[in-house]
Amino acid sequence: MTDTTLRPRRSVLYMPGANERALEKAKTLPTDALILDLEDSVAPDAKADARKRVAAAAASGEYGYREVTIRVNAPDTAWHADDLRAAAEAGPDAVVVPKVDSPETVRAVERALEAAGAPERTAIWAMIETPRAMFDARAIAAASERLTVLVMGTNDLAKELHAEHVPGRAPLLNGLSLALLAARATGKTILDGVYNDVQNLEGFETECLQGRQFGFDGKTLIHPKQLEPCNRLFAPSDAAVEHSRRIIEAFDQATSEGRGVVTVDGRMIENLHVEDARRILALAEAVAGR
Repeated sequence: MTDTTLRPRRSVLYMPGANERALEKAKTLPTDALILDLEDSVAPDAKADARKRVAAAAASGEYGYREVTIRVNAPDTAWHADDLRAAAEAGPDAVVVPKVDSPETVRAVERALEAAGAPERTAIWAMIETPRAMFDARAIAAASERLTVLVMGTNDLAKELHAEHVPGRAPLLNGLSLALLAARATGKTILDGVYNDVQNLEGFETECLQGRQFGFDGKTLIHPKQLEPCNRLFAPSDAAVEHSRRIIEAFDQATSEGRGVVTVDGRMIENLHVEDARRILALAEAVAGR
């Protein structure tokens, strides 16, 4: 199942599956996608009730344009199999799987979803959060056509590395780069990890900008107040849209006139620039459709 539809995934907001008010509020938030969480935000004794609540929410069809996903518990937990069966029956847009360390984990999840009758449209989003996952990211991304998105688990990666959370994320850059290379080599979407200090919007915007410049398609979020800057920074700017239009127009005109050299703003334009300009315009159009 290749994800051929261009869907903006600028903002992807985690919502606690045990909190009914949060699940209701999510229907009104301007987020591109939701991760209804059964893992970290749900206490062990609340897992079963949260599973029922999240499955009902995902099956409700009440979230409008928002892509609705369910994050199950990790494969090595007692809740994982029941989570997958419930998610398969609910038929969300995707199942988000934490702690994916190998291609076999992806294939095992795929088999479980298919055995439980998951609709074909239900994709797999793999969270890569460990040094092993960074080194095996390409194989993980290529393990299944049903896998369409890689999700960075930067908090767990920092823990595994014994690294500090510092501005600029220097300790994580090697891992982020490996994951980005894997996503682009296999044609998958990739989402940046969360920013923990919800009160520091300036720091959050700086990290969003870094993620966009790196090449991430969007960012996972932990609070609604992070939505506006994230949506803004991961969408093409007006200047980028205008520049892209001029690149395409100049290239098309030169092609029709048989000219081999095209310049825009004093810079030579090649096919690769035109392809990127078309990608930017397509994303801008998809965002405007929201």
